[in-house]
Formats: sequence, structure tokens, C-alpha cells
Amino acid sequence: MESTKPALDILLVDDEADFRHAVVRLFTREGHRMSEASDATTALERLSQRHFDVVIVDLFMPGPSGLDLLGKVKAQDFDGEVIILTGSGSIETAVEAMRRGAFDYLTKPTSLDALLVAVKKAAEHAKLRTENRALRSALQRTGSDTRIIGESPAVKDLLRLIERAGPSGKPILIQGETGTGKELVARALHRDSPVADKPLITINCAALPETLLESELFGYEKGAFTGAVSAKPGLFEMADGGTLFIDEMGEMPGALQAKLLRVLEDGSLRRIGSVKERRVNVRLLAATNRNLEQEVKNGHFREDLFYRINVLCLEVPPLRNRPGDIRLLTEHFLGPNWSIDTEAMAALERYSWPGNVRQLINAIERAKIMADEREVFLEDFPAEIQNSGSPAANLETGDDLALLQRAKIVEVLVAEKGNKARAARRLGISRRSLYRALERFDIK
Repeated sequence: MESTKPALDILLVDDEADFRHAVVRLFTREGHRMSEASDATTALERLSQRHFDVVIVDLFMPGPSGLDLLGKVKAQDFDGEVIILTGSGSIETAVEAMRRGAFDYLTKPTSLDALLVAVKKAAEHAKLRTENRALRSALQRTGSDTRIIGESPAVKDLLRLIERAGPSGKPILIQGETGTGKELVARALHRDSPVADKPLITINCAALPETLLESELFGYEKGAFTGAVSAKPGLFEMADGGTLFIDEMGEMPGALQAKLLRVLEDGSLRRIGSVKERRVNVRLLAATNRNLEQEVKNGHFREDLFYRINVLCLEVPPLRNRPGDIRLLTEHFLGPNWSIDTEAMAALERYSWPGNVRQLINAIERAKIMADEREVFLEDFPAEIQNSGSPAANLETGDDLALLQRAKIVEVLVAEKGNKARAARRLGISRRSLYRALERFDIK
């Protein structure tokens, strides 16, 4: 679903047929979707079936009044706005309606142009309230650092694609191994999009069971299930007008794939436990570490959904394919006033990083915890990194080689006449590593 300016869903409640027809004609020409009702009872029935952005209500009608209808609408989980129409002699009642939650009131007879302006203002106010709620949610889900760091050819190619794809507003599939930074790519695409000032909402399909995932995406009504003590909008509603990033899309169950396809096709959805249709306008970004094309062939992923989200595919390179970036990333994640020993840096650049950038971040955080000063050494990193191809690194690992290791250290110390700095250089390790080995092997 492309991110274009959406039409408004408007309900007009008035017992004057000629007035209703004139309003419907004007608003339909403006591109809005209109429904009408001649009384409050019919209006409540319409409201139970669909979501409306704005409801225009005549204050005086046969049966329940507009004020009665306003009270019932506000008692529901209605996130639109209500505009009251009133005669010139009932201003006090109209003011009372605003105290009870109406957005505005207009006196009859009113010009249709004035009504159109009031409706647009009401819709903008409702939208702003929804966006503020979505932004608060987005801030809770957003990390502080969202830059893509790297100067390797693979990263430069990726950044060029982001620059071209971001402004398109089209659905984009982001593929890459776990830990490569697919969410960072999604955030960069959102920043370069026409809706960059709107919310970016994220969700990880692999982190939630099917029932919880459905309620998170589509929301639910009060009483829809045990524990649903109040209605809750889903993430599609929270992202309305902005971007929704669905991580690990390949983990989404088949039933939810069908519901997602419908939202992408026409922007319509229903909360769990509701028959009311709501409309959203969301730019979708999806990420996966699976081969979705193969998942389609295996019958695990809907083919129609795959083609809907795969308008453009971005491949995020694994860290092993961008070795020139490891030093840049390490210096960035170490932060200011930190340094890294040459031997340790060489080991990081030799290592294959199966967990990609996420594993590198974790390794650096561990090293900073283990470090005595604001400099990290090889022994501060996990064993698999210490053993990443350097023969000398084996001096500190492997109990079965202890005797051989001890003999080698003694041999080099004797050759260097006890000079520990020269012995460490000859062994290819740091002096700190040598001191620890001397202590462990009880070498005097």
C-alpha cells in the first residue's frame, strides 16, 4: 500500500434529506467516503460496522438527540472527532456538547464550504492525537544510534540503494543474516521517505506467539478475550500515515499472512473481536533472514503476499563480506577515550563473525567490562575470538597443551634473557597476556 494522502471516512447524521444529499455530493467530489443516517439509532448501527474519522451530528432529531448520540459515541473507543450542527437559538446546548467532547459546532444554516473546512480541521486534530500516541510508542522501541557505519564497497552499494528506494513509498523487503542490521536499514529507508516526519513502528514476528502477534498488529476490542479489559489499537493504526517495519516476516503464521495481505491491498482491517472496518495508510517494510522465495516453494509463505512485499529487495551484507569495516565499527562501539591493543584488533579482523555486527557489539561490550583500564586486550574477548587463527593466541587456551605452552614461554624468556617486553613481542602476544601466562604456569 503506497503512502498517499488518504480520503476521510465521514458519517453525516441529520434528519433533513435535502441537506444530507447536498453534503454527500460535495464531500464525495472532494474524494471522501460518505455514509449517512437520519437518526441516532441508525448512526450507532453505522458506527458499529465501520470506523469513521469524523461524525457530523445534528443536535435536534426525532428520537434520541445529537447530545444523546455524542454521549454514546464518546463512551465507545472512538478515536475520531464529532462536529455538532445546531440552530441559532441553541448555542448553550452546543457549548455543552463541546464540554462533553465535541470538536466543534456550526450553526444552521451553514455553508457547505465552512462545513468542509471544519471537517478537515477535525480530521487533522484526530490524526495528530493518534500520531502523538504512535510517536510515544515508537520512542520506546527506538534505539539511540541508528547510523549505518561502513566504507566497504558492499555498504556503499547498500547506501546507494537506500537513497533510491527510500523516497519511493513502495513496500520493501530487507534480507540478510541475523545480526546484520536490517532494522538500521529500515530506519534509514524511513528517514529518506516522504513520511519521515510520521511514526516508524517496529515489531518482531519471531519474538511473539501467534495470538499475541495478531493482537499487536491489528488491535482488539474490550472483552475480545480474557484480559482485554479495554480496547487497544494495533500497530497498523499506530503507524497510520507513517511506516510499519515487520522484522522476521518469514516467521509470520499463515492465518496472519492473509490478514496482512488484505491490509496491503486496500488498507482495511478489523480489530480482534470487532466487525467494524477501519482504514489505514501505511508504508510497509519487511525483513527476514530466510529465503522467502524458497519458503513460497515449500508452501510456508503465501506467494501473493511475497510479491506484494517484494516490490524491491535490499540485501544487507554479512560482516565477513565487509572486513574493512570491522575497525570502523570497533572504534565506534568502543566509544571515545577507549583504545584497543593491536593484537586484539588483528584477531577481530581475522574472525568470521557468524553473528555479524550484533555479535561484534556484544564482544566489545564484554571486553569493556573485562578491561582493567580504558584499553581492551585480546584476553578481554571471548575464547572463540582469541583462537581465531593466530597460533600465538593458543598460549592462553587448551589444558591439554599446557606443558607445551609452558615450555615455549620458558624457552623464549631464556632466549631474551628474561626481558618480558621482547619475549611478548616474539611470542606475538601482549605483555599483559604474558604476565597472566606466567602467573598461570607458575613461571618465576
